[in-house]
Amino acid sequence: MVNALQWLFGILVVVTVFFSAFYSFRSRRASDGRLRGLYASRMNISMGLMLIFIALIQMFMFPGSSVRVIVGAAFLLLGLFNLFAGLRNHSHFTRLMRQ
Repeated sequence: MVNALQWLFGILVVVTVFFSAFYSFRSRRASDGRLRGLYASRMNISMGLMLIFIALIQMFMFPGSSVRVIVGAAFLLLGLFNLFAGLRNHSHFTRLMRQ
């Protein structure tokens, strides 16, 4: 069971890294400011999910030490902040795209 969770979280981290890089590239190449913001918000969402998955790996898959729990908690907070900011910006830029 633990081995399956390690594989699942590992695959999810790789997928979110791919999407972060993909949307980062598209954000930098977009000429329209609204598209640039939309792609940057999707990159933030992907990066937030990646950090959350890394935090879950750190906190639950290995024997707990104080340093590991602190690093996992920091990654979790950073991931939640990125996810929240990305979702907020995504809703803002999708409203701009509709106008």
